[in-house]
Amino acid sequence: MSRNEELLAKANQPSIEAMRLHPFYRGKIQTVAKCAIRGLDDFSIWYTPGVAAPCKAIEADPELVFEYTNRANSVAVVSDGTRVLGLGDIGPKAGMPVMEGKALIFKYLGGVDAIPLCLKTKSADDIINTVRLIQPTFGGINLEDISQPKCFKVLDTLRADPDVEIPVFHDDQQGTATVLLAGLLNALKLVNKPIQNVRFALIGMGAANVATLRLLLASGVHMQQIVATDSKGILHPGRQDVFEQREDYPDKWRLCLESNPEKLRGGTQEALLNADVCIAFAKPGPGTIKPEWVAAMAKDAIVFPCSNPVPEIWPWEAREAGARIVGTGRSDFPNQLNNSLGFPAIFRGTLDVRARTISDEMCLACAAELAVFAEERGIDDEHIVPTMSDWEVFPREAVAIGMKAQEQGLARLSMTREELYTVSSRKMREAREMIELLMREGAIAPIPLG
Repeated sequence: MSRNEELLAKANQPSIEAMRLHPFYRGKIQTVAKCAIRGLDDFSIWYTPGVAAPCKAIEADPELVFEYTNRANSVAVVSDGTRVLGLGDIGPKAGMPVMEGKALIFKYLGGVDAIPLCLKTKSADDIINTVRLIQPTFGGINLEDISQPKCFKVLDTLRADPDVEIPVFHDDQQGTATVLLAGLLNALKLVNKPIQNVRFALIGMGAANVATLRLLLASGVHMQQIVATDSKGILHPGRQDVFEQREDYPDKWRLCLESNPEKLRGGTQEALLNADVCIAFAKPGPGTIKPEWVAAMAKDAIVFPCSNPVPEIWPWEAREAGARIVGTGRSDFPNQLNNSLGFPAIFRGTLDVRARTISDEMCLACAAELAVFAEERGIDDEHIVPTMSDWEVFPREAVAIGMKAQEQGLARLSMTREELYTVSSRKMREAREMIELLMREGAIAPIPLG
């Protein structure tokens, strides 16, 4: 077996194991009590008649719901299953394994209790109304795997609604872009290229790259540095199809008007020519980006093929073609630019200060902390961001989020940096220790031998 065949076999192994273990466990999350139950008499405290007392207290002061219930630590993972990973519109039932996995990561890395809510609808208005109706139960909403342009309408409508009192976050947009920006900052340090002087090729203009564009611009990048493509080719002023849909896709139309100063035509190949950085959230590969196109990029090129479950080009192909630094969304390759590095801590910090929203500035602060943490550990071409095993990075991100929320006047609670770190790190540690305890005691069955 050749080296490339070995790498390909290794890349396919997680899917094989997933098909073996998902039916064994019949899902990945469950409800576990957090209060002591000394005997059945305690239900007079946790339920009737005792529970009437906290109910009356909350009625008198609604903010007490955060003190007397688990709302302050609860997030709903809301999806309609129309844009699941790289699988597309597979529906809410088929999307459930992903949403359960999301909830598992929320708990294990962030100490956040997350509930999957897969909705039997494809209507943006239905999703918007559902979130409005369920918000008394949750401290935050994580929108997940919703197709565009619907995802933009849902997020923008809910964030602008004064009656929505909790943060609404679209992880495929804001979370992914936050982690990618952190990796980009460190990659540019390694190749010694200032962010204001490089040329970007954004391949695919779905939710993730639209949010990446927004954070790039907030970081000092100019539209003239960008050439972007969608499924029909490079965005330019002559794209009549985008003009006709400009109300649904305002960011794409803005790119047509303001980016691509050379007015390039063509597709991915032409967009990548002489580009310093490729950021791809397009059709899963392999083969969506060809090695010879990477070879035509600038010296010390940075290539981020981030589609899941299969990147647009395999990392080893990109490196063999001349890319200096390659990052993907997968944990089994170096430089994982996956939102799992971001969203658990982003919500941890948001919930700990009870922020009303998650702003772009909060995401920028999180990206900067991720990049600094990795640099402190030592960055190189295969280590531009922390890994999920770097436990210490998550409370530091949470602190960055919480402090920025307070600075912007978005937080209900005021905490010092030290207090935030103590609270967030304790909740994260307790979540991991609980799972480890359940495994040791056999309450979670050991993984059977394959």
